[in-house]
Amino acid sequence: MTPEAKHTVSELRLKFYSLFAAAMNVPMRVTGASYSSNSPIVFWVDDRQRLNYMNVYAYTAPDEFIPLRPFILRLAINKSAFRDMIVKKGLKYRGLNRAWNFELTLLPREILDFLPWIVSLVEAYDKGSPSLLVSPPHPFEFQMPAVGLLNQAWTEKAWELANLTMFC
Repeated sequence: MTPEAKHTVSELRLKFYSLFAAAMNVPMRVTGASYSSNSPIVFWVDDRQRLNYMNVYAYTAPDEFIPLRPFILRLAINKSAFRDMIVKKGLKYRGLNRAWNFELTLLPREILDFLPWIVSLVEAYDKGSPSLLVSPPHPFEFQMPAVGLLNQAWTEKAWELANLTMFC
């Protein structure tokens, strides 16, 4: 990843985490351990005393070998190959939230627009009420599951950019 892309991801991640913590109005912790390039993860405990976590990282990014690679982010909630190895210092909880997970793939310029939507998504899952979910700020590419809320989505712009560059 280019130094500029690293800087952008770092700034957007920290700003998103800060705004997310303020909007959720619950204590949160940030750590550097994650399954994706050791990027910081934010942790919080929900109303049922389950530990939840979020990671914002570069899904694809330009680097010195492929400078024209698209710059696409991924926001993952409760999704990790190493969820049992997460450091959880200072938080009292009953266990990891294994009830749901979600991934949103989007462009860097879209992420801050999604803050209210992500907050409503977390609240909808926590309360088991899809009616709490607000309209997304940018159109999606996704397949709605037969039961429950969606657990993976791409913004249309990220989907187009990723698929456009695959065939170039």
